[in-house]
Amino acid sequence: MAGFVQGIDREQVTLFPARLDEYVAEDNPVRAVDAFVDGLDLDGLGFIHVQPLDIGRPGYHPRMMLKLYIYGCLNRVPSSRRLERECQRNIEVIWLTGQLAPDFKTIADFRKDNGAAIRKVCGEFIVLCRKLDLLSTASVAIDGSKFKAVNARDKNFTEAKMKRRLERIDESIARYLSQLETADRTATLYRRRRSRD
Repeated sequence: MAGFVQGIDREQVTLFPARLDEYVAEDNPVRAVDAFVDGLDLDGLGFIHVQPLDIGRPGYHPRMMLKLYIYGCLNRVPSSRRLERECQRNIEVIWLTGQLAPDFKTIADFRKDNGAAIRKVCGEFIVLCRKLDLLSTASVAIDGSKFKAVNARDKNFTEAKMKRRLERIDESIARYLSQLETADRTATLYRRRRSRD
C-alpha cells in the first residue's frame, strides 16, 4: 500500500500508552454533561440508591447512570440496548462512564425507578441553560425606522402562561420517558419472539 497514508500497526506496543482523556477534546459537549451532573445534588433531587447498600453486589452509581442517560438524550440514542452498545464502542461514552458498561436492563431500570428525579434534572438543565443564555431569543436591531408594534398572544407571557408552558414541558418529558419504556419493551418482546422461532 505504498503511496497511501499509513495508519499505525495495531500490534505495536508503546512505552507510554495514550490516556483515555486524550481522545476526548477539551470542547467536547460530553465534558459539559460530566460537569453538569457532577454539580447536582442527587439525594435532593430524589434519586434512589445514592448511598451504597451494606449487603449485596455493588451497583452502578446513579451519577454515572444519569450521565449515560443524558448523553443518550442529547445524541438521539433513546434505546437502552443501543446505549449498552455505545458503552462498548463509543469513545465519548467510554470516557464519560469510566469504561463501565451496564447492560440494557440496568439502564432501563434506572430510567424506570428514577423517572420523577430525571424530570427534575431536566428542569435544572433548562434553568442552567437560561442562566448561561443558551436559550435566548433572537436579537432585533432597529435603525430609527418606525414600525407598528404587534403584541400577539403567543409573543407575550404572563405568569399563568409560563405556568402552563412549564406544565407542557413536564408533560413532554413524561411522554418521552414513556416512549423510551415502550421501545425497551418492544425490543424485548421482539427478541423473545425471534429466539422462539
